[in-house]
Amino acid sequence: MDARDFIKIGMSAERMLVVPPERTVGHFVPGMPMVYATPMMILEMEMASGDAIRAALQPGWVTVGTEVDIRHLAAALVGARVRTTAKVIAVERRVIRFEVEAFEGTRKLGEGRHARGLINVESFNRRLAGTSGQAQ
Repeated sequence: MDARDFIKIGMSAERMLVVPPERTVGHFVPGMPMVYATPMMILEMEMASGDAIRAALQPGWVTVGTEVDIRHLAAALVGARVRTTAKVIAVERRVIRFEVEAFEGTRKLGEGRHARGLINVESFNRRLAGTSGQAQ
């Protein structure tokens, strides 16, 4: 399957999140500030990217994250309303590239690029089952 047949540059999505304590650095690392954790911001960026193209995917096909290049620019406290955006900027045969950003109001919290690979779930699971238990 070729993503260029159905994923178009400019497809986009946004997600809203009120930062809960479970998504802070302090939740994962005792003694650290209770601010929005970088991996959690990246998670929302990946989720927004998936949201941007999900409706265009054929049954049995999904995308998985393959690359992240993110800058975390500013801290956000518990209770902050964070808006995360993703926009398709390039489409290759099996790779979709996104520009991603996160904001609290107009203040930019993060920005960068993300790529997702197009996979057939059944083929992927079959391939993984054949490698389980093998030394890496």
